[in-house]
Amino acid sequence: MTTQFHVVVVGAGYAGVMAANRLLAEHPEVAVTVVNPRPVFVERVRLHQVAAGSGTATHELSDLLHPRATLHVGSAVRIEPHAVSLADGTVLPCDAVIYAVGSTSGSGAIPGAEKAFSVADLDSATALHDALLEADDHASVVVIGGGLTGLETVTELAQSHPRHTLVLVGDPGAALPANTQRYIRHRLDELDVQVRSGTRVARIDDGSVVLDDGSEIPATLVVRTAGFSVPDLARRSGLPVDDDGRLRVRDTLQAVDGTPIVGVGDSMPIVGVGDAVVVDGNDHLRMSCQAAMPLGTHGADTVWQLLQGREPAPLSLGFVTTCISLGRDRGVVQLSARDDTPSRWAVRGRLAAPVKEAVVRGTIHSMRLQARGRALPTRRGPDTAAREKARV
Repeated sequence: MTTQFHVVVVGAGYAGVMAANRLLAEHPEVAVTVVNPRPVFVERVRLHQVAAGSGTATHELSDLLHPRATLHVGSAVRIEPHAVSLADGTVLPCDAVIYAVGSTSGSGAIPGAEKAFSVADLDSATALHDALLEADDHASVVVIGGGLTGLETVTELAQSHPRHTLVLVGDPGAALPANTQRYIRHRLDELDVQVRSGTRVARIDDGSVVLDDGSEIPATLVVRTAGFSVPDLARRSGLPVDDDGRLRVRDTLQAVDGTPIVGVGDSMPIVGVGDAVVVDGNDHLRMSCQAAMPLGTHGADTVWQLLQGREPAPLSLGFVTTCISLGRDRGVVQLSARDDTPSRWAVRGRLAAPVKEAVVRGTIHSMRLQARGRALPTRRGPDTAAREKARV
């Protein structure tokens, strides 16, 4: 069939790849150009393994994108409703844009935060890995943040680098049920991770982390896992954004100004800055591939409806679980309600680790299937997609 429409997808993370593949697999009359700074897909959920040296996190995009996709390795500098301008001077005319640029690490308000490493992107995780290898024995490594990223990072580092001393500053798993918190504490004790809870970081100095109670923790290396920032691409392009620079979209994922720009990815409109997209009126889209992949699929469907001059359907998304690795051989699979509220049920310990690994591997497998036109049936909602993924 003759190509009738051209769509540009900016960003090739979970949401961007899913959106591009969905359009190409379902609509032969659509051509898609994917713009990404690298020729590889980065599994952000494995970046703590990259830092620890216990795993890799990249896949060739040629293996994950539909054969009809055109990959342009480069960076977008401006987005308009019918054109995307790149840093190399290329201008890509198009009928619609899918905005899937993701997020980066943020320095936040902590004085001295620029001295800290992070695991928010591939370069940062690789730099941390190199620094760990270069550090003398018994170096003090302080991980800031007791959330999911902080827990996965500190346990992975503790198991892979037992010659170093690991300290976690934060309340481990504070949003999880009490019994899961107890198990996490037990696991941290097993790995000899020191925990400083009930306090916050006041500043990061050379060689130490100063807490708001006046105490200091010796720190050869500091890893900050709390805080993300978003690229300023949407703001620079004059698109509708919130105070943090995230593209504001309707519940259909179309930009609130009604232009043919669709934002996809996970977002955290209530609890803080997450991905580069915020869905107006939705307060439970946690940063995760469990959210990003269904949103990518829904965003592709929204683009198709806009190209046909039809009103897109609103997003419907529900969560079922939170999977946490606590080193290579332990973990937690915490079941949740549709709005991501944790339930009383969880799998903890050795049984949870292979479940988490299966979910991560299954995510990549499902992307490969979709790239080859063998994805799940078209007439399923984003909510169904999230539940099917969580049951892998």
